[in-house]
Amino acid sequence: MQRQLHAEDIALFAALSGDLNPTHLDHEYARGTPEHEVIAHGMWGAALISAVLGTRLPGPGTVYLGQTLEFIKPVRVGDVLTVTVRCTGKEAGRRVVLACECANQSGEIVIRGDAIVRAPREKVRRPVVALPTVTVADRHSRLQRLVAKAAGLPPRATAVVHPCDVASLQGALLAQAAGLIDPVLVGPAHRIRAVADAHQISLQGVRMQDAPHSHAAAEQAVELARRGEVVALMKGSLHTDELLGAVLRASGGLRTERRLSHVFWLDVPGHVRPLLVTDAAVNIEPTLEDKADIVRNAIALAHALGVVRPRVALLAAVETINPRMRATLDAAALCKMNERGQIRGGQLDGPLAFDNAISAVAAKIKGIRSDVAGAADVLMVPDLEAGNMLAKQLEYLGHALSAGIALGARVPIVLTSRADPADSRIASCALASLWLAHQASGL
Repeated sequence: MQRQLHAEDIALFAALSGDLNPTHLDHEYARGTPEHEVIAHGMWGAALISAVLGTRLPGPGTVYLGQTLEFIKPVRVGDVLTVTVRCTGKEAGRRVVLACECANQSGEIVIRGDAIVRAPREKVRRPVVALPTVTVADRHSRLQRLVAKAAGLPPRATAVVHPCDVASLQGALLAQAAGLIDPVLVGPAHRIRAVADAHQISLQGVRMQDAPHSHAAAEQAVELARRGEVVALMKGSLHTDELLGAVLRASGGLRTERRLSHVFWLDVPGHVRPLLVTDAAVNIEPTLEDKADIVRNAIALAHALGVVRPRVALLAAVETINPRMRATLDAAALCKMNERGQIRGGQLDGPLAFDNAISAVAAKIKGIRSDVAGAADVLMVPDLEAGNMLAKQLEYLGHALSAGIALGARVPIVLTSRADPADSRIASCALASLWLAHQASGL
């Protein structure tokens, strides 16, 4: 039997066995080992021997009685192992001795040993059982890939607004530790310190600006941005309306000519690329004019993430234009605006149902010919309710790593839910950092 080792095999074996030895999982640690890279668990190769014994020779009905193993060479990601077992003796009680070897693609023996099994009395033939599809939902590695995109960029001065619970305070400080932000904690100083003391969080060297309550914290944070003392805002433990009310204030706010909108970044296990979903947090029932700005903001964020010409799917319940469904009419109008150059930098198509937007197979079955269908980078939803439900379903049922920022103001706003874990807050800060770098480049 032959089997190639993939990185996902190592992660899955670790999850099943509980063997979290950093030799197999931590790339930074592995660089200091004699192998200089992560390697497979030795028992992964041994499990392949068991597979041959149980399915090929002696085959179904075989019972393992004993196994000796010698691990001679490491197995690396990409190696192809050929597993061979050879009968070397038969004993009383249907006991069979087999010599076992695993060789890599260069013919080098990496594992060898002897197995003792009890063989079945007669040949057993059974239909092959279909194996389940397994997806490795490794949030940490996906977070690290996003944070790595911001590596080398300077920490961004960020006003963290009312970080008066452990999730928002810890998220901000972890983003600081990752080199993404230089935080200014804006809120009731005594409450922030109480949270830090209760959870043994050090505030040493962290700037703080006292504000009596959440409304005042939002106003002071906006003023810091207006004066250029911070280049981003980060929501803490206050309601979104409080923060955005200060941001969008006609006098003294951070308005621009562009409509403010929110963009979710969602890295869904098993999907070929991260998805941008917009708008799921700010605009409740956007007009056609609002949707044009929502799309422009999402395209700009996609550019900041390195997507040169993002494909934007304009979602609706159906993929045909229906005069009684406003979302389909708006989608058609936005596509025409894209054709006429009113919306630039991306390729729009719609209306598209969700399945057509992300599945090339579904699009083909329905006869949809489109460069966007089945390959969307951006999903624009018809309203906030649809977007919020879609994003939360992908996060909680699809196990997506999520991040989110609001764009269209003078500074980006890290706008996460109060229930979001720390990794979502760190990922959101990475998005803001990449956005600021893109803006500074003038591209």
